[in-house]
Amino acid sequence: MIRRRKEEDTNKIMTIWTKGNFKAHDFIEKDYWLENFNRVKNEYLLKSDTYVYTEDDEIKGFISILENEFIGALFVRQDSLREGIGRRLLNYCKERYDYLTLKVYEKNIDATLFYVAMNFKNKEIRVDEETR
Repeated sequence: MIRRRKEEDTNKIMTIWTKGNFKAHDFIEKDYWLENFNRVKNEYLLKSDTYVYTEDDEIKGFISILENEFIGALFVRQDSLREGIGRRLLNYCKERYDYLTLKVYEKNIDATLFYVAMNFKNKEIRVDEETR
């Protein structure tokens, strides 16, 4: 089931976010993610439309949409990868938003291939100023 985030979901979402970033972005120092943890939790998560995918009352993944178009986060729990959860979350948002954009680290091959398979187009390649 996909539903809108509730306040009590925050800690589980942030656990998925942290572990997901460590795994998917192993080319970036873990300290970068840890330093941004509170900003994501207390600012971005509150500003975004965040939807969670649940099974048996367990959150298995989430997607956050900022400014009505930007996918700020799409993460699935490590033990639930390759079950179609990311695809379901993204399709759910495609039905609700007119236009979606995102940024993906080029070195995150799995995410890059996923978004290409979901019909996203590469518009620009540039260096991320914060992570280089």
